[in-house]
Amino acid sequence: MVSRDQKRWKVIAHIVMIIMSALALLPFILLIIASFTDEAVALKDGYSYFPAKFSLTAYQYLLQNASVFVRGYGMTIFITVVGTLVSVVLTALTAYVLSKRNLPGVKIMNFIVLFTMLFNGGLVATYITYVGTFHVKNTVFGLLLPSLLMNAFTVMLTRNYFEHSIPEEIYESARIDGASELRIFIKLVLPLSGPILATVGLMSGIAYWNDWQNAMYYISDQKLKTIQAILNDINNGIAALTKIAGTSGATAADLPTQTMRMAVAVIGILPILILYPFFQKYFAKGLMAGSVKG
Repeated sequence: MVSRDQKRWKVIAHIVMIIMSALALLPFILLIIASFTDEAVALKDGYSYFPAKFSLTAYQYLLQNASVFVRGYGMTIFITVVGTLVSVVLTALTAYVLSKRNLPGVKIMNFIVLFTMLFNGGLVATYITYVGTFHVKNTVFGLLLPSLLMNAFTVMLTRNYFEHSIPEEIYESARIDGASELRIFIKLVLPLSGPILATVGLMSGIAYWNDWQNAMYYISDQKLKTIQAILNDINNGIAALTKIAGTSGATAADLPTQTMRMAVAVIGILPILILYPFFQKYFAKGLMAGSVKG
């Protein structure tokens, strides 16, 4: 039987979660409404959940200059898919090695990975390394490699999952049957690691999709700009908007500057909002399982 106190706390917990969910959703709702608000109304009254006048002008400008945004979308999708796949593979391989506590030198490798969680060389040193040594300037590798390809947090998360969520007896029985480590990893570990791999994939995918800093540091070629980089350029000034809308003969005074920024933000974040609910259950399960202290 559920006691009265338990029922009361359950009701309170539901109310708190509803409030928190609403607080998380309200900014997205305001963003969408603002993108459909008339430019004059937005400039006069600011953004509101109940604007005095709606308008499709911002989206009309986007459609008139669709080639810019379609190219940005295509680059973003390519970078996100490739980067996420490579990130999951490298993270899983590294984590599997680090999970073998009896492996010679594994303590040093674990220390090196943990060290990168606390310290880094800074932006200047990172930029010089990637541009001067790896020559990623104005290449797709400038969007793939720096910072996002693999990080220590997801490696440690995956390592803990391999150690504590997969029974050691499975490893031992496979070795007795003569399976190599690579075969164990591919045939046993990966099929049993769906939640953590989905978690790493979701985190990497969101990071790649939302990334604009790498494009700002390493990309000046407009053909390589992602949708987030285009949005960042637009937010940085009216000059980018004028350049994008130049093909339609629009002047700076004609452009719906405020609402167009909101519209670009909407089309930039929409795919993540659509896909996240399908991966959320794996994300929560993998995060909890991988957070077991090693």
